[in-house]
Amino acid sequence: MSRILNKTEFKKNNPKNYQDMKTNITTVFTFIILCATISSCSDVQKNNSSSTIAMTTNSEPITTKNLAPQMTFAETEFDFGTVTEGDILKHNFSFTNTGNAPLVIVNAKASCGCTVSNWSKEPIAPGASSEMLVTFNTNGKPNHQNKQVTITTNTAIGKHILKIKAMVTPKIKNTISGVPLSK
Repeated sequence: MSRILNKTEFKKNNPKNYQDMKTNITTVFTFIILCATISSCSDVQKNNSSSTIAMTTNSEPITTKNLAPQMTFAETEFDFGTVTEGDILKHNFSFTNTGNAPLVIVNAKASCGCTVSNWSKEPIAPGASSEMLVTFNTNGKPNHQNKQVTITTNTAIGKHILKIKAMVTPKIKNTISGVPLSK
């Protein structure tokens, strides 16, 4: 007649079999966890691919893809031409929110400290227009200059670049003292 061994007796009488059984149980348990993880990840991907957030009255879905602001500039580059060193140059870049959600300009950062930009801190409604003033101080910046302003927004693109350029004629310097002559 066979009798059922408890864990301690089985381990004592069959050390190799006990270790094999422990390894098999660990392997099966790991496999089950791996399958559950893979299965849950694929469900998350399926749920994320559908970006429907609401239904309109005419049963067309509104998605996050078509509910976004869009910043459309009249121009993204401006050439001041030839200017004299020391001039302060200003240009307004006009833009329109051609999207269907409010446009928010989070930041506008220039490529150097000599360029400053001013913009509306309020959200720009869909269809509304606004301007961004870019100011460039040419003092100490002779010769060909290319500057850019990176605009961070809540659009799908996220970043927009405005470029300005100028040929800055250096000030004439007094050869004796090295101090610029006045105009």
